[in-house]
Amino acid sequence: MPYTRRISRQVNVGGIPVGGGAPISVQTMTKTKTADVEATVAQIKRCQEAGADIVRVTVNDKYAAEAIREIVRRVDIPIVADIHFNHIYALAAIEAGVAKVRINPGNIGSLDRIKEVIEAAKKRRIPIRIGVNSGSLEKDLLEKHGYPTAEALFESAMRHAKYCTDLGFEDIVISVKSTNVRLMIEAYRYIAQETDYPLHLGVTEAGRETVGTIKSAVGIGTLLAEGIGDTIRVSLTAEPEKEVEVG
Repeated sequence: MPYTRRISRQVNVGGIPVGGGAPISVQTMTKTKTADVEATVAQIKRCQEAGADIVRVTVNDKYAAEAIREIVRRVDIPIVADIHFNHIYALAAIEAGVAKVRINPGNIGSLDRIKEVIEAAKKRRIPIRIGVNSGSLEKDLLEKHGYPTAEALFESAMRHAKYCTDLGFEDIVISVKSTNVRLMIEAYRYIAQETDYPLHLGVTEAGRETVGTIKSAVGIGTLLAEGIGDTIRVSLTAEPEKEVEVG
């Protein structure tokens, strides 16, 4: 059977095209305390040397939010701000010049807060990744489906994608991750069939190097073989440089 890649929209992440037939980019995520600028910058540079195209950094407290501007200034690779719980940190990261923001619909808060993030991203012309995770689905979806299902992950992603597009924001990347490889594959297939958004592939908390590599190879590899996926991140407990090598 000939290989056919899914046709998706394209977004620009700090000069790296994602989707729209662009080469599949490799991402990783720092494991330093973001407030430690020196350590974080050094790790980002090692990841870049290992072959990373994009690096994600957690912005999880006010100290990280204060540090992100200097981190962005000192590296020449696109930086994605990973946001949980507090949208104020997303606003600070966008103002600091990050190339993309990742939000988790299950813990970012009210739609009013999400609207602020969308408006800020629109002003700066940067994309947002709607990062759905089976371990933090919205309560109403868990009540509806009983437990995390591919349909529940899909509904969460589409709910927030629609909110973005209703506000005139189209630069969206979607991920629907799970520690369960089979569920992850099913959810991405669902998204791929129903939408043309670019997809970020990954298995949540894949685990130690050997197990994590196998789980990621099965999950990510299966989808890539089906032509699904525009950017990937292999999640390991090892250093992020190793994630890049495995990717």
